[in-house]
Amino acid sequence: MNPSSQNRALWAALAGVPLLFAGIAVLQARIDPLTRTPAQEKEELVLRSPSTVKKITLGYDSFLADIYWTRLVQYYGSRVGTEDPKFDLLWPLLDITTTLDPKLIVAYRFGAVFLCERGRGGPGRADLAVELVKRGIVENPGQWQLYGDLGFIYYWWLRDYANSAAAYLEGSKDPNAAPWLKMMAARVAEKGGSLETSAMIWSELYSSTNNPRIRARARQMLLGLKAQQDEIQLDELAEEYRKRFGRYPVSTREVRDAGLLRGIPVDPAGFPYVFGPDGKSRLNPQSTVAIPPAPRERSERPK
Repeated sequence: MNPSSQNRALWAALAGVPLLFAGIAVLQARIDPLTRTPAQEKEELVLRSPSTVKKITLGYDSFLADIYWTRLVQYYGSRVGTEDPKFDLLWPLLDITTTLDPKLIVAYRFGAVFLCERGRGGPGRADLAVELVKRGIVENPGQWQLYGDLGFIYYWWLRDYANSAAAYLEGSKDPNAAPWLKMMAARVAEKGGSLETSAMIWSELYSSTNNPRIRARARQMLLGLKAQQDEIQLDELAEEYRKRFGRYPVSTREVRDAGLLRGIPVDPAGFPYVFGPDGKSRLNPQSTVAIPPAPRERSERPK
């Protein structure tokens, strides 16, 4: 290419920069919850196609990916906990972000968390989270943490223990991987969805992240799992009480007075457990502890 052609190409690229940033400005306005109506949120996302965005970045891929990621976090954070939230743009934004910068690890790791959460916390799309993390593994083969994320998604959100164990095991093959990956692979393969295994996984998640929101979520789940384990033990004691007295206890005080407990057990928030009419233990209505949505491992009672 002669100098004249080079100059023309350079000026063409520079001329495109304002258009690029104008597109970014439009994008920000369209996903800003303060400027969008519910009807507008159903519309096609500006610059939605990753391939289209990549063509107009003019080499600013990583920079634009950071902008998309920032807006994605704002988009998600503005909807979490609201009444009947919609997360329609979450996956498109993640798709574009990771296409622009395949090495942006935070987008894979936290993006998967955003996708998995259900109800007011997210769209409940663990299937897309799996796709996202697998993409991250392909693009970042040295990031063994992504295998841990994949194993967690399969375990907690999809109840696919075989694939969960396989993901943990595959990640453990990395010479730099943490030893707990191999331990989790064996534990999940052996115990499946036991409460103990769930607690181990959430404990590892709690200790391995500095993100305050994820740590808070992990702590909440650990407290809920502890309460769930307490309830299982109380149910066993209630069954023993029934065998002795021909009925289920109406309170933990009765169980204690029968010599089956040394004191009145309380949940992690400090509230005493209660029994329902069916004799099954429950959290006190005033308790701030939340039992995880996972199926409880409790044996059927005799009629």
